[in-house]
Amino acid sequence: MSQTPPPGERIAKVLARAGVASRREAERMIEAGRVSVNGKTIASPALNVTEKDRITVDGKEVGEAEAPRLWLYHKPAGLVTTARDEKGRETVFDKLPEGMPRVMSVGRLDINSEGLLLLTNDGGIKRKLELPATGWLRKYRVRVKGAPKDADFEPLRRGLTLEGERFQPMTVTLDRQQGANAWLTVAIREGKNREIRRAMEAIELPVNRLLRVSYGPFRLGDLKPGAVEEVKPRVLRDQLGLKETPQKPERKVRRRR
Repeated sequence: MSQTPPPGERIAKVLARAGVASRREAERMIEAGRVSVNGKTIASPALNVTEKDRITVDGKEVGEAEAPRLWLYHKPAGLVTTARDEKGRETVFDKLPEGMPRVMSVGRLDINSEGLLLLTNDGGIKRKLELPATGWLRKYRVRVKGAPKDADFEPLRRGLTLEGERFQPMTVTLDRQQGANAWLTVAIREGKNREIRRAMEAIELPVNRLLRVSYGPFRLGDLKPGAVEEVKPRVLRDQLGLKETPQKPERKVRRRR
């Protein structure tokens, strides 16, 4: 006999939709004993909750899920893409304009990389945008030390295996030579850890600047370093296939001085 599933949704999914953390991070928070339901600390994410349940994280009550939102952020070099850094370095979240709600990054850019970083208040959107199955193209402007020929990039176009890790074929265009450096346009679909830097090092072309200019249909455009711009709800719905949800009144975002 089949059993009727309990009502509601898994608590990690509810926490993600409320913008508390991604599903995976929410599961870790639960296992660390930081989450309570109806006054009782839970130890496992294998729990369904409904709107009637009172959920708290670190003693603070979790509010209702807000409408899904997405922001474009021009990450400057020198910031790490993490909520907390064990080395005490400044993070992108330390530098966001005042008035921003709690957000999560879609993927990462390493400390020396700059350009487009997507931010969202919704764990479901984060997961959807990061899934390899989505396969959205990420484009970068890349400056390398050296004077490469177009043929030098053939190993990258075929796909590399480095230290047992397979990199999918990249699209690489040699744009121009500028003194001792060359500018490239590189497009990838997976975005593994330091993928472009590692691939360029493998063909002896060290990267000395890397700027992401687009992530799928979302583009950096003229956004200045440190600036944030929200994607219009209609555009977000169209691109991600989301259902229309009523938007709460927006708070004005004040820029840090």
